[in-house]
Amino acid sequence: MNSILTHKPREQLIIVGNGMVGHHLLEQLAQRGAVARYDVHVFGEERQRAYDRVHLSEYFTGKDAEALAMNGPAFYRDNSMQAHHDEAVLEIDRVNRAIVTNKGRYHYDRLVLATGSYPFVPPIAGCEGDARLVYRTLDDLDRIRLAAQGARRGVVVGGGLLGLEAANALKSLGLEAHVVEFAPRLMPVQLDSEGGAALRARIEALGVGVHLARATQSVEAGDTHRYRMNFDGGEHLETDLIVFSAGIRPQDALGRGCGLDIAPRGGVVIDSECRSSDPAIFAIGECASWNGSVFGLVAPGYTMARNLADLLTDGDAGTFTGADMSTKLKLLGVDVGSIGDAHGTTPGARSYRFIDEATASYRRLVVDASGSKVLGAVLVGDNSYYDTLLQYAQNGLPLPADPAVLILPQGEAAPLLGPDALPATATICSCHNVSKGAICGAIDSGCGDLASVKCQTKAGTGCGGCSALLKQVFEHELSARGVTVDKSLCEHFAYTRQELYALVRVEGIQTFEELHARHGRGSLGCDTCKPTVGNILASCWNQPVMDPSLVPLQDTNDTFMANMQKNGTYSVVPRIPGGEITPDKLIAIGAVAKKYDLYTKITGGQRIDLFGAQLHELPDIWSELIEAGFETGHAYGKSTRTVKSCVGSTWCRYGVQDSVAMALLIEDRYKGLRSPHKLKFAVSGCTRECAEAQSKDVGVIATEKGWNLYLCGNGGMRPRHAELFATDLDDATLIRYIDRFLMLYIRTADKLQRTSVWRESLEGGLDYLKAVVIDDSLGLAAELEAQMQLVVDRYECEWANALKDPEKLKRFRTFVNEKHADPGVQFVRERGQRRPARADELRLIPVTATEDA
Repeated sequence: MNSILTHKPREQLIIVGNGMVGHHLLEQLAQRGAVARYDVHVFGEERQRAYDRVHLSEYFTGKDAEALAMNGPAFYRDNSMQAHHDEAVLEIDRVNRAIVTNKGRYHYDRLVLATGSYPFVPPIAGCEGDARLVYRTLDDLDRIRLAAQGARRGVVVGGGLLGLEAANALKSLGLEAHVVEFAPRLMPVQLDSEGGAALRARIEALGVGVHLARATQSVEAGDTHRYRMNFDGGEHLETDLIVFSAGIRPQDALGRGCGLDIAPRGGVVIDSECRSSDPAIFAIGECASWNGSVFGLVAPGYTMARNLADLLTDGDAGTFTGADMSTKLKLLGVDVGSIGDAHGTTPGARSYRFIDEATASYRRLVVDASGSKVLGAVLVGDNSYYDTLLQYAQNGLPLPADPAVLILPQGEAAPLLGPDALPATATICSCHNVSKGAICGAIDSGCGDLASVKCQTKAGTGCGGCSALLKQVFEHELSARGVTVDKSLCEHFAYTRQELYALVRVEGIQTFEELHARHGRGSLGCDTCKPTVGNILASCWNQPVMDPSLVPLQDTNDTFMANMQKNGTYSVVPRIPGGEITPDKLIAIGAVAKKYDLYTKITGGQRIDLFGAQLHELPDIWSELIEAGFETGHAYGKSTRTVKSCVGSTWCRYGVQDSVAMALLIEDRYKGLRSPHKLKFAVSGCTRECAEAQSKDVGVIATEKGWNLYLCGNGGMRPRHAELFATDLDDATLIRYIDRFLMLYIRTADKLQRTSVWRESLEGGLDYLKAVVIDDSLGLAAELEAQMQLVVDRYECEWANALKDPEKLKRFRTFVNEKHADPGVQFVRERGQRRPARADELRLIPVTATEDA
């Protein structure tokens, strides 16, 4: 009884704000056993539990609120914490140490404000309703989704980080998207003028309108759209909805209301212990102002939360001394990186720049006056340089003699920074402040796989930007400890893709079952090994993928030899070698598209894609196309896709070689070639480069003496310039070198590895590749050429093969017992063609009872 009477009562700890930073504080308190000292209450004005705002845009691509949640429903109960969702805190009574909510009054001993920020909406006349949407919470996204129903065009005001995310959200809803930015460039805080220009070019190439240096004066009714935005200078833009993402402001109203010190530019003033002007009240995250600065990224908020958790539990409390605002993002599919002093404002700073206008890529490296230390960097188009540059900047690592090599194309012998070069203090995960030393400590404590390292250290569980570097460090440290790193393809094969390829080739294995019986283990395959082995078998023996033994190995697209689209229909892509097509074939494609009411689109690879075919229609469509002289374009496979060409010397007054003839030769030779990833080629008839050969896996450019060969470039998510491999080649030598290169890549690359990534992983780099392909240093040239010739000789159009076999055709039915269309697939017409109906356009389909039902 006496022990009960003398037991010290627990203090009341209230956290206002259940966002990412507030939740991180809860996690840190739970780890430190805070419930022994505090009754912890967290208040959030939203209905949902804490969710991941960094990946908010994924809400429009299939993730629901539950998938974005940062904890399970039992988190608060299991950690003896009380969560008050949908309960807004209205005021703070500092005299009586209490908060007042819309549901009651609660006493506190210590109070933490983690209220975050709110989106700034400038005062604009006529701005209301769907002309005043914001992009901040799940409820905001629901309002945007509702406003998008029946809309055609959407505008985002603000070209910063969140603005571009919001533009991506509008595109995902099927709207024509535009971005209006007051500054003269996109992302003005992170990028310089050249980086902004490169980003603009890439964003516009994706079909997003960009309007810079525009200030919206008023909003009124539009003529062709719901609203008209009037800009200063007399210009205007019409739209159906407007989303504001013009910056954020600290959510400091509670602090203002109770008399806490507020920074001139907003935010509750805090010291290095995150304490406000009231000793009992703390502030963390975007609502706090430290040394006059508000930090708008999640990582600084997490650092504040960790330090405060130590302080509240009498741990070894650290002090907040600012934050690195470096960030690596993917906006609308475009890589953007900003590190440290990206604008070079440090006195004496000087810069190195790499500008590639052809691919809208830009890199800037900022170093100090002595040229010995990295101060900052800007990256647009390729973030593969980010981790290396960040480590140089954060750890003061000595620079190469010529710092420019750090941002040159990686074929120029740029020194990649390996895990062994990083000190133990190097920060690997900035979100959770995890150092290389902490990862090494986790391994030494028994973490033998990457998942357990992530679980113990939290590295890689924030924004995910450090995942690649984390994996490199983990595998390097295991190897350094004498532990063999398991690089098994999956649980069924204790081999890499390269090793499996060698087994199939050397032993002449023709089926998955045979390979599994000889070299596999466990059950008969999975979603990882089946398509990988299917790809290997196709690369080695070039058997039709629709053969019964191979069909179970294929992905969805290969299974039906067509790309499945978002509404369940398929695309039809006939091969148009080199982009050359006769009028009769053009008419034939038009006739097929008109007959089956298919949407038609000319692609960047000089082909005509036909969209909207239902499964049962594919055989009929292909029968007519093949009769007209077409073959499958393999748009569905990891294989040769296109060989782009200019008109060359036949027509162009600048052309020095017949680029079309060479493109036809190349495409005819390599069509149907299966590889670890898709392959794209191009042939330009002169150095004006109209076919953009230097952005392809294999690029050929004409010279007065023959052909220059470029290898291992690609566009897409991770653009990379191709490297000049050989010059002034005759036709026969050119083909031999391409044969050898492609077969070496197919033989040694990892699954789903592009040629660019494969090339970067080669020890010895371009010189090694030249030695093997040109000088035959490994004595493989004849073997590689023979392997290619076998694939070439066995080529057969896969659709022509399938159409001859009634058993194969049985797969092309929406319903097993009848050849009818899927009534659930609905279309509407727009710009004279069919497109998939959006959710708000779907009609209710009556269900007819049948005997089977």
